[in-house]
Amino acid sequence: MEHLFMTSVKGIEYIIAVIFLFTFIVFWRVLNIGGIPAMESLSVAAGGVVKKIGDMVDWFLVPDRLYFHPGHAWVKVEDGDVVRVGMDDFAQKLVGKIDALNLPKVGSTVSQGERGWTVHLGSKSVDLLSPIDGKIVAVNEALFNAPKHINEAPYEEGWLMKVKVPRLSANLKNLLSGNLARRWMEEVSGNLRLRLGANLGLVYQDGGLPVEGLAKNLDRDKWDEIAKEFFLTLD
Repeated sequence: MEHLFMTSVKGIEYIIAVIFLFTFIVFWRVLNIGGIPAMESLSVAAGGVVKKIGDMVDWFLVPDRLYFHPGHAWVKVEDGDVVRVGMDDFAQKLVGKIDALNLPKVGSTVSQGERGWTVHLGSKSVDLLSPIDGKIVAVNEALFNAPKHINEAPYEEGWLMKVKVPRLSANLKNLLSGNLARRWMEEVSGNLRLRLGANLGLVYQDGGLPVEGLAKNLDRDKWDEIAKEFFLTLD
């Protein structure tokens, strides 16, 4: 009996040791690899009231009540059939500091899934797809002098343009929102991790958040082609 008791105790100790080791590995990876648990809620305090603005899916913010195009543009429905459009958090973190951009002129039209605007970074440029069909009714002129707003606040001051969309319901059916958008961002983030591979440890600031310009950590000479792959604009 004593032998059986000692065996049982050792078995329990082994299980506890395994659980402790597993917990330690997870904790170590969070600290050193920089992974942020998916679906972490992000809230801000406004006027003393805490307001949930969206979820962090790994490294990237996915706000509530927005629609996302697979080419990494977002749409926010405003007045009637007018929407606000911008680049998502993944897009701005992938390309990094934006030096300038070309936006369509007010009065011109854009088509869903076709080239919508161009961002310039140093000597290279990258096109992004328009998430909707419609006529441009306003552009964010502040970005011409301060494109940094796109990097600092892609869903707020970094918005790009307002578009009047005649077929709004049909357009929105082709976009992602809610849980579907968050699952999509999980998949995109997973694909990025696979691409980063051995370079994963080089993209973090002090083991925390990723540095801006993730694509440049994959290939400094051909980073624009990598960005175009994710933006669905690679020829």
